[in-house]
Amino acid sequence: MSDSANDSTEAPRDVDAEIVFNPNDYNPDEEELAFLESQTGITDKDALREHCFKVQTDAHKVFPYNCIRRFNFLRLKIARLPAYPHLLKLGKEYERAIFLDIGCCFGNDARKAVADGYPVENVITSDLRPEFWQLGHELFRSTPETFPVPFVPGDAFDQDFLKRVPPFYEPPETPAPNLRSLTSLTPLLGHVSAIHASAFFHLFDEEQQYKLAQSLAGLLSPEPGSIIFGSHGGRQEKGLNVEGRLRRGGYMFCHSPESWVELWDGQIFKKGTVKVEAELVKSVRVARTTRASHHLRWSVTRL
Repeated sequence: MSDSANDSTEAPRDVDAEIVFNPNDYNPDEEELAFLESQTGITDKDALREHCFKVQTDAHKVFPYNCIRRFNFLRLKIARLPAYPHLLKLGKEYERAIFLDIGCCFGNDARKAVADGYPVENVITSDLRPEFWQLGHELFRSTPETFPVPFVPGDAFDQDFLKRVPPFYEPPETPAPNLRSLTSLTPLLGHVSAIHASAFFHLFDEEQQYKLAQSLAGLLSPEPGSIIFGSHGGRQEKGLNVEGRLRRGGYMFCHSPESWVELWDGQIFKKGTVKVEAELVKSVRVARTTRASHHLRWSVTRL
């Protein structure tokens, strides 16, 4: 959910990031509530609500993302994506199908995948700010021993952390690394079977989104079925989301489904070597006012 464009530039903050929290933003649905209860062991709804508000307050002090204010870290984003069954299938059918959740924030999506059967020993997570990962342990009342998924902090645009290389079309010569030994993502180049990236790309402008796509493509295994998938802000036509909320640094840049397909199939990967699916979904968020927004739900699968 969070990464910077370089060591000195942070993803833009929202203009109104310092506003008072709206208690109505805490509205987990039945499935999300059941997941929270099962993970935290807190079954009293009032106590659970208070617990989530405390973590939200602490997280907002780390960096005031809108998704923190709106409790998006409680949403089961990954499980509602069309590619999610394919992810679980990879985990069941392949002995070492490495799954990377990048921009993971509190790790709710990785936790959901593990709860649904993805082998925990094959999961790794990454975000710019390690404080969010620690707050994830606080939110879900876990420890590195009870939820032993490695977390690797770092900037996805930092070449020392994630070297930007062309996609692999043949298996890499280096063996897959021990996930628990990693201090950067570069050793994973060409070894990752699945990458989840939600609420991530839209933090950056068009050029940065292109570079980020290059970086993730270099991580992906050349094996057929390997997949990058996620969701983020989108528009019917590629461009700045001038209908939405102004952020510090300007409006959000959004791809359309058509431009997103063109980006991956032909620009990032050789044309015809991947299957790209992208759909624009209209959603309604309840914040200070009710307003419509659009999100791209997408996947890039190697053929």
